[in-house]
Amino acid sequence: MNKLELISALKNEASISKSEAARVVQIFFDSMADSMAKEDRIEIRGLCSFYVKNYKSYTGRNPKTGEKVTIKPKKLPFFKSGKELKERVDI
Repeated sequence: MNKLELISALKNEASISKSEAARVVQIFFDSMADSMAKEDRIEIRGLCSFYVKNYKSYTGRNPKTGEKVTIKPKKLPFFKSGKELKERVDI
């Protein structure tokens, strides 16, 4: 499912206009992105959780040349599925 399909499903399920559904979806995604930018954890009970994982700097290798390269510290978003979602998928 992509964003347009999600908007369409919301429009049909809630009996609202496409523009209203698009606005709701955009507010939802923007709120999630803003929370993750602040490194807040997002938990949707029964479905999933999102969190930011911090990585320290480390020395890696350029696969092409074999040269050592210093990798800067970084933060990456992570997704963890909830128990109910796992059970629903593993039918």
